[in-house]
Amino acid sequence: MRFFVFMEDILKKIRFIKILVVFSMIFPLGLSKLAMAHFGMVIPSDTMVMQDDNRTINIKLSFSHPFEMIGMQLVKPNAFGVVFNGKNINLLGELKKIKIMNNDAWNVDHKIKRPGIYMFFMEPQPYWEPAEDCFIVHHTKTIVTAFGDDEGWDSEIGLKTEIIPLSKPFGLYTGNLFQGIVKLDGKAVSYAEVEVEYYNEDGKSQAPTDYMITQTIKADQNGVFSYAVPQSGWWGFAALNEADYKIKYDGVDKNVEIGAVIWVKFLDWQKK
Repeated sequence: MRFFVFMEDILKKIRFIKILVVFSMIFPLGLSKLAMAHFGMVIPSDTMVMQDDNRTINIKLSFSHPFEMIGMQLVKPNAFGVVFNGKNINLLGELKKIKIMNNDAWNVDHKIKRPGIYMFFMEPQPYWEPAEDCFIVHHTKTIVTAFGDDEGWDSEIGLKTEIIPLSKPFGLYTGNLFQGIVKLDGKAVSYAEVEVEYYNEDGKSQAPTDYMITQTIKADQNGVFSYAVPQSGWWGFAALNEADYKIKYDGVDKNVEIGAVIWVKFLDWQKK
């Protein structure tokens, strides 16, 4: 009798060891890839329109993991426009569907007629992300200056959540410090978390580890964050908060992640 009890105990231990082996094989695979950051994207063909430049710029709208160059579907936004000289101009009806990163995206050609600051912005429709069990809405903007007039680059559009630049968001060199204030409902967000990611447009950049694909920083008590970019090109800054409303999915109320996103281009120092 003792022999059978002994053997049963041995078999239990063997089964337990097998389970541990299986888990040790599965979980490293599951955890080796960190969660990828989402970014709404509003990318113009030019950020500083000079007298001799093409006066029609192209603006592309998409939704993606920009460093990995993995796109998601972007249905036609709820709102898209440009704020110029204090006027909010609706450009939603001018959008044309295109493909970016093999997914639905949008673009528009916009003629720059007068000197000044052009603030392009997008409010997308809520995107359901099953991996995070929530909806995502990224209020996204970028800023273009034209013909030498750069007054008002730090103005607010008045989005639900918005990053207000403290550094001029154009004419920046690689390595310059970029600063902004995170706002939600017009108020600064203390200690807001800001995700920073490079638009790896040509696919040539590679992160040493997955931890370095998305850089994460925190704003101070006044909602101010700072970041110095190490590489020329487009960089996205996304300040994330939880919305004060929910959206139903399959009859169940789900949280909504709202992001304030700004895209800024940095250029290398040039010599004659």
